[in-house]
Amino acid sequence: MNHLPYSPLAFLARFSIAAVFWQSGQTKVQGFAINFISGTYQFGWPRLADGVIDLFESEYNLPLLPPELGAILAAFGEHVFPLFILLGLATRLSALALLGMTAVIQLLVYPGAYPTHGVWASVLLLLMMQGPGKWSLDHWLARKYAS
Repeated sequence: MNHLPYSPLAFLARFSIAAVFWQSGQTKVQGFAINFISGTYQFGWPRLADGVIDLFESEYNLPLLPPELGAILAAFGEHVFPLFILLGLATRLSALALLGMTAVIQLLVYPGAYPTHGVWASVLLLLMMQGPGKWSLDHWLARKYAS
């Protein structure tokens, strides 16, 4: 197994974890939608979806974070970091950000969902430890600017 190339696995890991967080982010916004599977495309200025702030007030109820700010940060993070991971750009940093989000969700929101969050954490840790692979902008930039 050590002779199998890492890049296809890394790409699958990047695509899969990006899809999980992207889809979650899409539930938090309206006016902007991209879903390659369902063929849903709406290009407009994104805004928080109806009921998202209520969700952060009642169900998520994060300490030390106002629901309005939590909703905005989650929607932003669940769009930007998955996009970066999918492209393989700032992969390790983006994976760290999503690992932090996963930890918050696990510890403060849905503690009973540890099997799911464990899978997410494993994929994110793999990307942090091994990097995005050769099929990534990180790899291309490193080769282009290596001295």
